[in-house]
Amino acid sequence: MGEAYIFDAVRTPRGKGKQSGALYTVRPVDLVVTALRALQERYQLDTSEVEDVVMGCVTQTGEQGSCIARAAALEAGFHQIAAGVTLNRFCGSGMEAVHYAAGQIAAGFADLVVAGGVESMSRVPMGSDGGAMWDAVNQWRVGTVPQGVAADLLATLRGFSRGDVDHFALTSQQRAVEAIEAGRFRRSVVPVRDQNGEVILDRDEFPRPDATLEGLSALRPAFKMMGEQFGLDTITKRKYPQLDRINHIHTAGNSSGIVDGAAAVLLATKEKGEALGLKPRARIRSAAVVGDEPILMLDGPIPATKKALKKARMEIQDIDLIEVNEAFAAVPLAFMQAFGVSHDIVNVNGGAIALGHPLGATGAMLLGTVLDALEDRDLSTGLITACIAGGMGIATIVERV
Repeated sequence: MGEAYIFDAVRTPRGKGKQSGALYTVRPVDLVVTALRALQERYQLDTSEVEDVVMGCVTQTGEQGSCIARAAALEAGFHQIAAGVTLNRFCGSGMEAVHYAAGQIAAGFADLVVAGGVESMSRVPMGSDGGAMWDAVNQWRVGTVPQGVAADLLATLRGFSRGDVDHFALTSQQRAVEAIEAGRFRRSVVPVRDQNGEVILDRDEFPRPDATLEGLSALRPAFKMMGEQFGLDTITKRKYPQLDRINHIHTAGNSSGIVDGAAAVLLATKEKGEALGLKPRARIRSAAVVGDEPILMLDGPIPATKKALKKARMEIQDIDLIEVNEAFAAVPLAFMQAFGVSHDIVNVNGGAIALGHPLGATGAMLLGTVLDALEDRDLSTGLITACIAGGMGIATIVERV
C-alpha cells in the first residue's frame, strides 16, 4: 500500500447559521468554490491533474442536493476531467471525505484528489432532508434519540455536572477568541467574497468574546422538555435501567454552534506532489470509523481512536495534539476521561462550541486546524476525532513531514 500526503488545507470562515449571519446570502456551492479556488490559486494548480473532488455534506437537499462536489468543481473552473462525489456520514462527513480520498491514493487508484465538505445551515436547515434515522418508528424500534438527549445521557453516565460542561464551554470560547486575535488560523482561512470581489467575511463570526461563566450558567437546558415531556428519556432507560433520571445539562452555550462554511484539503502521492512542485505538510498515519451503541451515540470517538491508534501501532501518549469535535461539551470531556489526557493538548484553539459546527465540513476543517497548531508549536503528530449521529465514531491520525 502507498501513502497519502496532505499538501494543504483551507477553509472559509464560519458564519452564523441564520438569516442574520454574514454568509446567509452565499450559496453553499459558492462556499465550496471559494475553498477550491483558494487551493488552485495558492499553488497555480493545474486542475487537469485533479482526479476527483470529494465533498462531505449532511443535508443533501435543495441547494445542497444532487452532487454539490461536481457542481462546485465546474463552477470553480476546474478542468472537466476532475470528477466529483458527495457523501454523507453525518457529522463525520468532512473527515470521511478525506479518508475516501486518502484510501484512493494509498490503494493506487488515484494520484491527486481534493477532499473536504460544506454545510450552509442558514440556507438549508438541519434535518430538512428528512430520512429514516429521524422518524418516530425508527426511534422506538432501534432506540435512537436526538443527539442533545444523548449528550445529556453521556454526561449523566460519566458523572459530569452542569458546572463541568459550562467551564469547558467557557474555555472553548476563550481559546477560540485568543486564537483568532493571535492569527493562528491565518494559514487555513480564506475570505468569502461577493461577485464584485468585496469581502463578505474573513474571520469566524460565531465566537463570543463576552462569554462569562455567569452567562452560561443562566441558560436553560435545551433538551429537558424533549427528553422528559416527549418521552425520549424513556427510550434511554430501556438500555440504561440503572439510571433513575437523566440530568439535562446541555444548553445552547455548551453545545456546538449552527454555522455555515466549507473546507478543502489537497491530497496526493508524494511522487505526484514532487512532480507538481508541491511540498507536503503531513501524511495520513491511519484512519478509522466504527459503529457504536446508537442510544448513547456520542461515545464513538473513544473506540474510533482506539482503532486508529492500533492501526498506526501507536499509543495515545504518542499524540502531540488532539482535536475532538465539540458537538456537545460532554463529548471531549468523556474522551479526556477515557484516555487520561490533559485539556492542555485537546482543542488548543477552541472548538465547535465557540467556532461552530458546519456539519459536512467540520472534519476537514479540524484537519487544517490541527496541522496549523502542530506547525505553530513545532510538534509532530495530531489526532482528529468526532462523534457521529446514529452511534458512530471517526478518527484520523496525521504526522508532519
